[in-house]
Amino acid sequence: MSVFEGFKFRKVSSLVHDLDPRVKFFFVLVLFVMAILFTNLFALLVLFMVPLPFVFVAKVNRQWLRSLRGALLLAVFIFATNFIFGFLYPASFPQITPPVDTAFEYLVLLERSISMTLRFVVLIASFSVFFLTTSPDHLGLALQQSHVPYEFCFAFTTAVRFVPVLADEAQTIMDAQKARGLELERGNLLKRVRNYIPILIPLIVNAIRRSLELAEAMESRAWGASKNRTNLYALKLKRSDYVLVVISVVMLIVAVYIWLNVSIPSLSAVLFPAMV
Repeated sequence: MSVFEGFKFRKVSSLVHDLDPRVKFFFVLVLFVMAILFTNLFALLVLFMVPLPFVFVAKVNRQWLRSLRGALLLAVFIFATNFIFGFLYPASFPQITPPVDTAFEYLVLLERSISMTLRFVVLIASFSVFFLTTSPDHLGLALQQSHVPYEFCFAFTTAVRFVPVLADEAQTIMDAQKARGLELERGNLLKRVRNYIPILIPLIVNAIRRSLELAEAMESRAWGASKNRTNLYALKLKRSDYVLVVISVVMLIVAVYIWLNVSIPSLSAVLFPAMV
């Protein structure tokens, strides 16, 4: 459940926390587009380094690393899937002549698998910084000021707020069931899936109970009675927000230019120049 800790807002006084949520989301979207554009390993390594200054300035190093550690299992799955399917169907690689049997061809497969895994890690790393430094209240306010319907804003911010709560509750239930003798890691795959049933049932029941309590609280406060809602705060762009917008736009323009006009060498081409 550590991956959810990496998406849980931490209230810290820092320059990154004070940035406008809309600007931070635009920056994350730019990183997302850049990660989709490139499949080169060196380019994705550079993209992975981009959020690091924000992590250190925001003082969320530990939580950010926890989100990456939580995504490790899925990253391993992505790597294994790409490598296995690339090995079984190598015709999609122009550098490989089936079957895969040389060190160069194995390196091409390995490089592509690492690149696809690193693309996933870049997305996790950038979105983790956004959610760690943006409170759900400011996120909802940003959506409202972007003219998104309030019902959607409320549903989205409620989901963001409750996902870490459900993760904590799931961890508590797992610890309680283990204390009663439940062995989650014992048996074959089917047995392990069945072992999680005593975890899911109380978790679902508690989630339904919490949603009913939330619905009663909303009705008691006349939620939706007034169409013209007002807010105590209003988001205003500051100088630091405009600087980040300019940086994001420049990054996107440079990335598109490199993608269209510059050929970045691959790791296999660097190590085996005679094979390319």
